[in-house]
Amino acid sequence: MPHYRYEVKTTDGKSSVGVLAATNAIAAAQTLRSQGQRVLNLTTVDGADTSIGDKLKSLNQTSGPSQRDILNFTTQLAVMIRAGISLRAAIEGIADQTEAPKFKNLLLQIKQDVESGKQFSEALAKHPKHFNPLYVNMVRASEMSGSFSQMLDRIAASLAHQIETRNMVIGAMIYPGVIATMAISVTIFLLVFVLPKFAMVFRGKEAALPWPTIFLMRLSAFMVDWWWAVSFALVGLVVAIVFFVKTEAGGTWFDKVKLKVPIFSKMFRALYISRSMHTMGELVNAGVPMLDTIRITGDISGNRLFLRLWVAVHNSVKQGKKIAQPLQRTVLLPKSVVQMISAGEESGKLGEVLDEISDFYSKQLRETIKTVTSMIEPIMIILMGSIVGFIAMAIILPIFKLSTLVK
Repeated sequence: MPHYRYEVKTTDGKSSVGVLAATNAIAAAQTLRSQGQRVLNLTTVDGADTSIGDKLKSLNQTSGPSQRDILNFTTQLAVMIRAGISLRAAIEGIADQTEAPKFKNLLLQIKQDVESGKQFSEALAKHPKHFNPLYVNMVRASEMSGSFSQMLDRIAASLAHQIETRNMVIGAMIYPGVIATMAISVTIFLLVFVLPKFAMVFRGKEAALPWPTIFLMRLSAFMVDWWWAVSFALVGLVVAIVFFVKTEAGGTWFDKVKLKVPIFSKMFRALYISRSMHTMGELVNAGVPMLDTIRITGDISGNRLFLRLWVAVHNSVKQGKKIAQPLQRTVLLPKSVVQMISAGEESGKLGEVLDEISDFYSKQLRETIKTVTSMIEPIMIILMGSIVGFIAMAIILPIFKLSTLVK
């Protein structure tokens, strides 16, 4: 069990130091507070025993922190700040309990920056890969307003919302991906391993074969003889598509496709609107300046078309215009959303309106994902059945035809 060196102020106003064994820093702080003491400082004791199993487990965890790690860190930090633990001690306590070496090093770097006199938001801004502008600016706003622990709770809720949304979208995409992979695998198996055996039976009788059989036999022969070329071409095609999508032109094209492709377009549109409104609402309610809010909303929107929209809004607001004015000319947002944003600006309740829009589109996203999943299942089954049925028909038809000729 870890040991913690503490510094507390007793009920009579005197300071006291000592060492306490506890499962974690939060438990140690709660134990001291239950004794009527106010925690001034709480740090881990160097040289605490660590089992060999824990060390091996730590060595195996070399990947960087995930969104879930950042969420857990934010939640723990909020609890420890409310418990009266200093920011530096809280970060150190969380780092001590972290098993992933890379994340532990990241937290220790943040702690060193805080100890050197930097603001917590400045220390976080040095790691944009793990702490996005939304996170950093909400922390910066809380440092100015003095509501640090409450803001950390809001940040944790925002991160949980992002993780849930991301998992829902990924889950909706996995199912059709699995079905499509099965359909392609079954087709390749039939063409490469099944049809060649029937080709020997049909050899010399090509004139009597129907066109589906001739087509599939030629395709099967091509895949058997040139499988290496087909594999190389497919890998090359995938690599080319990936590189193309990473370019500005390719990424823009892909973002347009996601908003136009049947079935999925409604899901992606709800995702981008929900994400934009949620980000903007959180920043407005946190007191972040409007120009910074709009810029960060564009960066986090996740789609280049929405990014361009928010850049246009940023330029318009910079000239003294209202947010709703440039939004009225776009087709990316429904007219009802623009009208609600305009009403929020006029009434001075923009943050509340944005939260309501975000909640509405979050619910719509869940419903759309359910609809998309329920529609994809029969479509993929029909598609897979059609492919397999076509191949089966191409095999069975000539057999019936040849048997008729024999009679």
